[in-house]
Amino acid sequence: MRVLLLGGGGREHALALRLAEDASVSELICAPGNPGIAGIAQQRQVDIVDPGAVAALAVELAADLVVIGPEAPLVAGVADAVRAKGIPVFGPSAEAARLEGSKAFAKDVMTASGVPTARAYSCTDAESAGRALDEFGPPYVVKNDGLAAGKGVVVTDDRAAALEHARECGQVVIEEYLAGPEVSLFVVTDGEAAVPLLPAQDFKRVGDGDSGPNTGGMGAYAPLSWAPAGLVDEVMRDVVHPTLAEMRRRGTPFAGLLYVGLAITSAGPRVIEFNARFGDPETQVVLALLETPLAGLLHAAATGTLAEHAPLRWRDGAAVTVVVAAEAYPAKPRTGDVITGADRPGVIHAGTTRRADGALLSAGGRVLCATATGTDLAAARDAAYELVRGIELPGSHHRTDIAAAAIEGRIAIP
Repeated sequence: MRVLLLGGGGREHALALRLAEDASVSELICAPGNPGIAGIAQQRQVDIVDPGAVAALAVELAADLVVIGPEAPLVAGVADAVRAKGIPVFGPSAEAARLEGSKAFAKDVMTASGVPTARAYSCTDAESAGRALDEFGPPYVVKNDGLAAGKGVVVTDDRAAALEHARECGQVVIEEYLAGPEVSLFVVTDGEAAVPLLPAQDFKRVGDGDSGPNTGGMGAYAPLSWAPAGLVDEVMRDVVHPTLAEMRRRGTPFAGLLYVGLAITSAGPRVIEFNARFGDPETQVVLALLETPLAGLLHAAATGTLAEHAPLRWRDGAAVTVVVAAEAYPAKPRTGDVITGADRPGVIHAGTTRRADGALLSAGGRVLCATATGTDLAAARDAAYELVRGIELPGSHHRTDIAAAAIEGRIAIP
């Protein structure tokens, strides 16, 4: 199978590692890729949000499967253009990708399908935003309606800051705060059948103890020993299958990766958000534990044969990833600094580039993800931080508490 993987971040590096291991993959091409992917796949340049350009590349390569990593190409309709050429694609149509592309649309689908979620208002001006903030009270939750690279959500006790974020975004969804630990659940689906992966937990705040502004994610771990028994079955029954049924009813079936972001509240699981692709950095830990070959699973979802796929197999133990971020991330990250110690197994490239002389440079906010497995969560965490200690990037920062609360038994469900 010849596979074209679209994207060039940490999620795509993690996907590429697993796709390259799959015996059914005869050739792996990544567009545009990154320095970490360079050693395991061919790399091609293409404008990943140009549907025609991506479709032409897929035809040129005679791809048997196209895997779309980031959200922007999905919302832009890249999957539609490739499917129109008769090539299987793992990734939803532009219409279905609105589950991520518009928070208001996602809320409408949740309401129509009876999915448990926070009460919310869609607001387009300061007056309506102010009313919504006052109704819900602090902590205030304000979400940019559109794509914002993981940084469109503000959770704050400062009403003025919440209102300013609403003004800056234009159209927002303001919702009640959901108290409880968060869970990320990835679900592979062909629009009808749906297969859950291992739940994971990520860390959105930039600083230890969940302090500072939201980011795209500063680390993650799996599995979740503290999660309630039957959580996945409950979410599949009450969230995933009703959502897929509603999307089919609307004539826009969702096929690809449905990311369900959850808060485990005193009233049970509640949906925080949907995404239309693998989350980053949770992908790094979930795929590190997946024993089932990845390409066959994604191909089954892309061809409507997921119900025939064998049950997934998982490795024993746990996985942890710690993000090494550039100086000043998430505000205005500094780029162009030389990195050493990154070319080692387990170090996933998220925002790097290679200089002409071979030096590795930082090229984004989240630069690297140190990812490790272990016999248990403590061993995996120790190994991940050992990788971090071997990385040198001037001005970089990382959280020191990834997975610590889970190991110490400090995660409580309200």
